[in-house]
Amino acid sequence: MTTILGLSGSLRRASLNSGLLRAAADAAPDGVTITIGDIAQVPLYDGDLEAASGIPAAVSALTDQLAAADGLLLVSPEYNNGVPGVLKNVIDWMSRGQGMAAFKGKPVAVIGASPGNFGTAHAQSHWLPVLRMLATRPWWDGRLMVSRAGDLFDDQGTLTDTRPAKSWPNSWRALPGPSARAGRDRHRPCRADRARPARHGAVL
Repeated sequence: MTTILGLSGSLRRASLNSGLLRAAADAAPDGVTITIGDIAQVPLYDGDLEAASGIPAAVSALTDQLAAADGLLLVSPEYNNGVPGVLKNVIDWMSRGQGMAAFKGKPVAVIGASPGNFGTAHAQSHWLPVLRMLATRPWWDGRLMVSRAGDLFDDQGTLTDTRPAKSWPNSWRALPGPSARAGRDRHRPCRADRARPARHGAVL
């Protein structure tokens, strides 16, 4: 059994990206389980809080889940052409203390949904230096994103279009494998950098 920890970088109740993560979990093939982590109780990083009280329980729970998982799936919105502060804050907390060891060598994929025409291409590129610093093994085999997402989700943030999920099963099976192999070559050009801009409803 392959277990992947999934984290959505949005706290909004009807978030497109949280809906995308739920759809990914529902589409997981036999032998793959995507566990959805809860980031709602993670506070803003504060060194004084860490010094006084240690790692918050919500952060420790996520770090334990990551340590037990075979891979990490970040479902990241894109804000102002960059990564969302909410999710970056969670990753920063999780990497504190002994948490850094949970990231080392871990296969990671980044996906995302956006109402715009280019999906979350900028945010995904901006995650790469962070994932490199954490010594993870990013999934290099393409970009997984949903563009013009407002047309594909209902008012509750549930994915109603089946097209984006068609390529997911093979991706989730491959995540712990090809990611690990590609991660050994740090200088290999990322195929994602050569990917086409996302089309309407496309997952690339």
